[in-house]
Amino acid sequence: MGRATDRKLHSAGIRTIGELAVTPPDYLQSLLGKMGWILYLFANGEDSTPVSLEGETAPIKSIGNGMTTPRDLVSDDDVKATVYLLSESVATRLRQNHFVGDVVELSVRDKELLSFTRQKKICVPTDISAEIAGQAMELFHQHYRWHNPIRSMGVRVSDLKPETAPWQLNLFVDPLQREKQLKMDRAADEIRRRFGPDAVKRGIIWFGPDMTARKREEQGIHPYSYFQNGNQVATAAGGR
Repeated sequence: MGRATDRKLHSAGIRTIGELAVTPPDYLQSLLGKMGWILYLFANGEDSTPVSLEGETAPIKSIGNGMTTPRDLVSDDDVKATVYLLSESVATRLRQNHFVGDVVELSVRDKELLSFTRQKKICVPTDISAEIAGQAMELFHQHYRWHNPIRSMGVRVSDLKPETAPWQLNLFVDPLQREKQLKMDRAADEIRRRFGPDAVKRGIIWFGPDMTARKREEQGIHPYSYFQNGNQVATAAGGR
């Protein structure tokens, strides 16, 4: 859990996993929202995911990434840098798995741990980072009014299809420009593969070390099953 959640639990006298496990879930939900219920289940080791055969994997229905930022986001520029950072990660994983998707989802949690998730269907399935980021920023501008600084964000693409699936031409989409953007993304993929993830970055992401993604080993990843259950709300860095 993040620092703000830790402080709220401490202020309520909950300092250990054992104390968390015996706290009434309704109280945790009133204190932390839906995350309170999820933490209660984690603390009690509860997981209702059906048991599957060894080696059996569920089909990928969406690809997303989220992070609790190293500092609170306080401006549109902060948000844009974070959204591009996440969108590039999501787009890279889409291309690695040979998928495109036509539903873009944005999740936002503010400093007071109030959160919302919004999504929109786009006219052309995509695995292009700039298109994903652009749609996510549209959702942000439509639904967030800066009542509080932002603590964490997530970007997800769903309704996945094979990258070779045909798509309907659109008068407002330039296929040649999309092809150029895709070639640039693939070139960046190759550079990062050969020289590391920080070998090439967009200018907008270059806001200093406090806006860079933390190393994966420093990030908290929720149990996989909670991302398969649409009734649970959880954001994790690098979680699928």
